[in-house]
Amino acid sequence: MGFQLNYSALDRALHRLAFGAPGLQLAAADIESRLYGEEIRAVEAGPPVFIPSLPRAGTTLLLEVLHRFPAFAAHCYRDMPFVMAPMVWARLSGAFRKRAELAERAHGDGMEIGFDSPEAFEEVLWRTFWPEKYSDGGIALWSAGDGKAEAATFFAEHLKKIVALRRPPQGDSGQQGGRYLSKNNGNIARLDLLTRMFPGARIVVPFRRPLEHAASLLRQHENFLTLHREEPFVRRYMADIGHYEFGALHRPIAFPGLADLTQGRDPQRLDPRGLDYWLATWIAAFEHIAARQAQNPEQILLLSYEDTCAGGRDALAALCARLDVDPGGELDKAAALFKAPPPARANASDADPALVKRATEVEQRLREAAGA
Repeated sequence: MGFQLNYSALDRALHRLAFGAPGLQLAAADIESRLYGEEIRAVEAGPPVFIPSLPRAGTTLLLEVLHRFPAFAAHCYRDMPFVMAPMVWARLSGAFRKRAELAERAHGDGMEIGFDSPEAFEEVLWRTFWPEKYSDGGIALWSAGDGKAEAATFFAEHLKKIVALRRPPQGDSGQQGGRYLSKNNGNIARLDLLTRMFPGARIVVPFRRPLEHAASLLRQHENFLTLHREEPFVRRYMADIGHYEFGALHRPIAFPGLADLTQGRDPQRLDPRGLDYWLATWIAAFEHIAARQAQNPEQILLLSYEDTCAGGRDALAALCARLDVDPGGELDKAAALFKAPPPARANASDADPALVKRATEVEQRLREAAGA
């Protein structure tokens, strides 16, 4: 049962209102900036941390782990549906605030979420300011030159709003501080622009063993094909927040070389219901990520999902050092969230040997860069 299926009739009506009226979210954000201007200006936001990757790479787990640390502030489910005006919505919805009961998310992967759980809603902002990047056929890459002054101003203030909302003032000065924490898989399409917009940011990109990752992507695609067919509201919800990874909404990111990989001699490779399609997607995505990381190793950090889970506390302590974040006494509790990866379920004989070989070579490059 997906978390979104617990929405009441009123919840669904509010959602349709928030995402159905053009300009309403931006108008609410503008009102919010006027109402809370002094509070927002008092925030000293530290360097943000972005967690992007292909889905199923462990980004949600990493978000949950880092969110345990007092330095970080992130979007949570309570920000829906007025994602772009979180402070106003928190005030308006306070009268009917819901209990933070947990329920399994729509992915059916055993991860439980509630209204206070951190989540990925940032894509709403990117789609608002760069609608030209989205088409029915896919999502284009952002370049370093795609910046927009209005968007940069909005993002900088929005990050402060999340910190103001989630991190109360410290001491007698009333000064607020914290670091924006974002899990948004779509940000792998805009690594060049992210590093330019946020020069002090750290971008943590987890990766998994390619064959297992591709198999997991295929299972989720099949899961969401069924879910979108049987639950129209879930499809509407995912479309509104810009989650186009799976199911009837699937729109591939236009990584260099992806078209050649998915349009090879085998017609099955064209079909997202086949393992080769997702393995080809893995190759194109991580070849692109590896190239960007090599150009900017200070900001873009690669992280092996399997090694991090196995490393537990020590791996998390090392990551905190790289992010320059103080765990604040929460290191052991946060590290306890890491579990051993599930046993291998994919079989190399089910995939194109040429793709398996190329993916293995890319994984080796990633591991070398992560170790460095």
